[in-house]
Amino acid sequence: MSEKVLLIDDEKDFLEVMSERMQNRDIDVTTASSAREALALVEKESYDAIILDLQMPEMDGLQALERLKAINPELQVILLTGHATVEKGVQAMKLGATDVLEKPADIQTLTEKIHKAHARKIILVEKENEEKIRAILGSKAW
Repeated sequence: MSEKVLLIDDEKDFLEVMSERMQNRDIDVTTASSAREALALVEKESYDAIILDLQMPEMDGLQALERLKAINPELQVILLTGHATVEKGVQAMKLGATDVLEKPADIQTLTEKIHKAHARKIILVEKENEEKIRAILGSKAW
């Protein structure tokens, strides 16, 4: 099964190129050209990983990350930036980013990060399902 990824960047050319490169690696990619568009998509769909640009107009990547995590704290968000600073990286990790990569992102490294994010998501979902089953079994008077 291929990973389902949401790629968010305000640069249309970057979205097209990265989306095509990911699809060539059997990754199911949805794109959004703004944080607001991405937030609406996340409300409706589930993604294995979210690739988020740090520098965007209207709402930057850190603000978007905060809002995404408010919607679902277990989202696996990888930040991409052409303007990396240690401070921004630390702030992103504190807000719940899974990873921070510099642009131009090496597609092999990014693909590996997506695979790891997908694996983490599976573990989180399995853990959540186990807890639900325990709660159901614990509430039954057999």
